[in-house]
Amino acid sequence: MVHCPKTNHQKFVILISSLLLVTSQTFAQFPEKLKNGLRYYIDKNDSSRFITLNMVGQFWIRYNENNPYTTVNGASQNYTTDMSIRRIRFVLSGALTDRVNFYVQFGQNNLNYLSARKAGSFFHDVTADYAVIKKKFSIGAGLNGWNGPSRFSNTSVASILVLDPPNYQEVTNDTYDQFVRRLGVYAKGKLGKLDYRVSVGKPFVIQTTSGSGTESININSAFSTLPPELVYQGYFMYQFFDQESNFGPGTVGSYLGKKRVFNIGAGFYSQRNAMFHYGDAVVKDTVSQNLELFALDVFYDAPLNKEKGTALSLYSCYSNYNYGTNFIKVTGPDNPANGSSKTATSFERANYGNAFPYLGTGNAGYIQTAYKFRNKLLGDQGTLQPYVDLQYSRYDRLNDAMYVFDIGVNWLIYGNNSKITLNYQNRPYFAPNSSGALVQNSRLAQWVIQYHVSF
Repeated sequence: MVHCPKTNHQKFVILISSLLLVTSQTFAQFPEKLKNGLRYYIDKNDSSRFITLNMVGQFWIRYNENNPYTTVNGASQNYTTDMSIRRIRFVLSGALTDRVNFYVQFGQNNLNYLSARKAGSFFHDVTADYAVIKKKFSIGAGLNGWNGPSRFSNTSVASILVLDPPNYQEVTNDTYDQFVRRLGVYAKGKLGKLDYRVSVGKPFVIQTTSGSGTESININSAFSTLPPELVYQGYFMYQFFDQESNFGPGTVGSYLGKKRVFNIGAGFYSQRNAMFHYGDAVVKDTVSQNLELFALDVFYDAPLNKEKGTALSLYSCYSNYNYGTNFIKVTGPDNPANGSSKTATSFERANYGNAFPYLGTGNAGYIQTAYKFRNKLLGDQGTLQPYVDLQYSRYDRLNDAMYVFDIGVNWLIYGNNSKITLNYQNRPYFAPNSSGALVQNSRLAQWVIQYHVSF
């Protein structure tokens, strides 16, 4: 494990301390009228018709122990201290009539010191839907993220519980989709306590991706460069207690005790001939395979003591993923590096910075839980919400189990409108052994402090 000099630790602590001081003083008193967005009522006598503007910004200060052989523009770098804008989003949405809704989201992800300048912002969602049967059946179209197979296949950025949602649930992120969105049609609604979403989409061609982090065609499965076929997705939740809104596609990470929610969910993702590989390395005959993904999950988020404001959140998921023969994807979120000096295989070429093999053919389990302390634990500066999460996966391509975990705490200055998160992540580093099998070689750490502001 690589350690930075003491002076770099000191600089990192100074940056953190400065951010804590500035944000706690500036945002402690968040405007009450903005907590749910800037809303304009089309008809002052009818609150069901409105247009709302929302914004979310997430800003990172980070220290990362880089994977072995990591380079930045060709120069070796054992660790990186950096700052970035993890996400910035603007959402314009509304109900124009009692049946017509629209949802438009614009923004950018992962603006860091390696990013191309003056570029990168794009539309995440552009949709409109019509309620054929109010609340029970709506149909819509556009660039959308009404996804399966699990709850966090599309997350509401404004209410993420842990530092980052479980990225392995964003099952084709930026390969066949544009940050989990694609052009298509969808249906949504509620039948009693059953909340459902289904969609049919046309994938983007793989050649236009910004970088999938996967291997080109060989004996191991990769995303096909052939013209893509339609994607079929669905996710179904039985909501035992309070009902969650399905106005937008993103699912809430935590209600902070404001709702009593207990859901059991299940979903799927299906696409014919989405993957390909060589059946024989010598003959190089192309074999296409279907992409079939399934998941089951449980979500519980409820107050423990309403008067004090304490709350418990728990989410657990089991996923069965079939991306074809020995598929594996290795990448790192908001990666602070851009290369590796070890380039014998495409796996090694992508395995730099904070990357790890988080997605593949096989089975994955995930759990996250958090406890919210009483309101005003810190007086006018809010309260605390410690959390922990764990992803444990057995992927066919890896010789060892892959697990990564986070331990952190949210300083809820004003709920999810203004909060600071301190997060420690422990991740694996996989590399081929003498026989070529991918084994866990070591474990590395990443520390992040995030300031999150939204309205």
